[in-house]
Amino acid sequence: MKSRNRLVFSVLVASMIVTVSTLVSAQSDAQKSFDEIKMLAGAWQGPVTVDPPMKDMQDGSGVKVSLRVTSRGNAIVHEMTDPAKPDDPTKVDHPVTMFYLDNGQLLLTHYCDAGNRPRMVAKSSPDGKTLDFDFLDVAGPTNYGHMQHATFTIINANHHIEEWTYLMPGDKPMHARMDLQRAK
Repeated sequence: MKSRNRLVFSVLVASMIVTVSTLVSAQSDAQKSFDEIKMLAGAWQGPVTVDPPMKDMQDGSGVKVSLRVTSRGNAIVHEMTDPAKPDDPTKVDHPVTMFYLDNGQLLLTHYCDAGNRPRMVAKSSPDGKTLDFDFLDVAGPTNYGHMQHATFTIINANHHIEEWTYLMPGDKPMHARMDLQRAK
């Protein structure tokens, strides 16, 4: 009986060690991804393409993006503006997205002009250069739709691509792709 108890105890301890090491590895992957996004701090600009095309969004028009590390390095602010529109946040779309670590995961909360706040969780590619953010949940009304997915592909220190998927009413996806260069 003692031999059997020792075997069960050994299996439980080994299982706990594997679980703890998996959690530590996942946390370090999230931290690595967060550090990659931090390296994008600065001003960016580039063309936007939208699919399906929308009459109020010219395909290929420019966008400005600002990424800023804040809160003693614990959060990153991502702000998007359209340089062709007035800089009055009460009249134009000026979405803000916050990136942060929470319980070993890299999360984002998108503060949308649709009046809601979707949250997404990151999955990193093996090379760490592509971050896919999958929908987690949303707070606020969704009658105008909500952001559903985001992908950040880091080409190099001066070039990255952002792809955002917005789920419109009726569950129709709209994709926006921003090919961004660091502003000089």
